[in-house]
Amino acid sequence: MASLNQCVASLTRLSLTATTRPVNATIPRFLAPSIVQTRCKSAGTVAMRAREREKEKLKKKKKQHKFKEHKYATPSREEQFSLCDAMRYLRAAEVGRPPSSVTYEIALKIRTPKNSLPLRNRIRLPYPIKNDTRIAVICKEGGDAMHDARAGGAVAFGEDSLFELIRANSNKLPFNRLICHVESEPALKKAGLGRILGPKNLMPSLKTNTITKSVKSLMHEMVGAEVYREKVGAIRMPIGNILFTPKQLSENVKTLVGAVKENITNLEDKVKKDLIEVVLTSSNGPGFSLNGNFGPTDEKIQPLHLSTAM
Repeated sequence: MASLNQCVASLTRLSLTATTRPVNATIPRFLAPSIVQTRCKSAGTVAMRAREREKEKLKKKKKQHKFKEHKYATPSREEQFSLCDAMRYLRAAEVGRPPSSVTYEIALKIRTPKNSLPLRNRIRLPYPIKNDTRIAVICKEGGDAMHDARAGGAVAFGEDSLFELIRANSNKLPFNRLICHVESEPALKKAGLGRILGPKNLMPSLKTNTITKSVKSLMHEMVGAEVYREKVGAIRMPIGNILFTPKQLSENVKTLVGAVKENITNLEDKVKKDLIEVVLTSSNGPGFSLNGNFGPTDEKIQPLHLSTAM
């Protein structure tokens, strides 16, 4: 009986001791879990490798295209309208609003590389939208340029006196156009008014054609003129009042489009740009892509019907 108890005790001690596992045990590859198994991509056939290369090239091309051009580089896929049809729908969208507060607006979509030289110029439309231009002239006191500015109706003129006026009324300037005579350009640079005039787009410069030798001719050109500038691949500006006739609006659109195309041609040596779409909208209406035609598609509607008050 004692020997039996000793045998049971020995078996009990053996069961309680930790089992030793081999240190350098290797598991066969086919028994290992799928996560542990290393998989190798098949080289594939020649045609498969060619397709993979084409996909990589296409991805790279799309990425470069997206990075280099603005989002307006592709014209919209919406239906296009004639000028009279677009005016008809926009006039319907503005019914009930004061005609004096509603304007037609135009957007010219430009295919252009990012960070390229933007299109900018000043244009005199055949039918001006508004005539509230208030011009100030930087010129020497008592000179011929000052006499021309006074005769042309400038609201302010001079050098030091005008600089002080700008500093004293930086938040509410009494003018919305500022030009500079070439003889006063050094005084303008010395005055250091770029922080005040720059954010308001009033700083005279050769790029904006606001530094001139003839104050009289530039003032005459500015009265009723509009300034356009390309931003984020598009040019947006008012093009007419809601009471304009189709002929008046058409003349303004043609003049602006022609000026922008000429501007693009002049920059061909520096950057490649293309005008790809013209969109007409109003203050509260949707946008209509123009197809270049003038007359309405509905025979019952004539341009004369769009020339009367709403």
